[in-house]
Amino acid sequence: MFDLPLLIHSTTGPRCFAPPFSSGDTDPNHAFALTMSRRAPADMISGRAAPLVLARFPTLADAMRGAIDHAEGVAPDTAPQLLAILDRDERLVLAGAASDGAVAWCHPVMSAAEARGVVSEASQLRAQAGRAADWSETDLAQRLRHHADLLDARLIDPLWRAFAARALQIAA
Repeated sequence: MFDLPLLIHSTTGPRCFAPPFSSGDTDPNHAFALTMSRRAPADMISGRAAPLVLARFPTLADAMRGAIDHAEGVAPDTAPQLLAILDRDERLVLAGAASDGAVAWCHPVMSAAEARGVVSEASQLRAQAGRAADWSETDLAQRLRHHADLLDARLIDPLWRAFAARALQIAA
């Protein structure tokens, strides 16, 4: 299922948008979906807050390569985008922040106790972000929410924790 080496392909195209994936990447029978969260207020109000599926892949390694390909298309001056790889049952397999040509993968929690600590810390950061927003500190509030999202990205489904940790070791 996991085929290596994990190659990083360079692109020569424009860097203002994500490169298109091949047409075969939309096959719903593929096991892994590369997704990006929809955080626009209009999406949340309209009920379209479900993650946007960028492409589907047969293996986790292919999905990780797809995330890197997507990151290569992110403009250097844009904020990092949170990408997630989900399995067929929409369980979180792996997540990371994509920015100018790279993906910083979040290492999964390895126990229920660690998961509770991460949830607690993320909740505290969101509370701090709310207070910062109340004080019109929008940049600080945004950074705190992003940090909380990165912590939440560590909450890999228990079924995938050990596998995702091993995949990150191999990819490193």
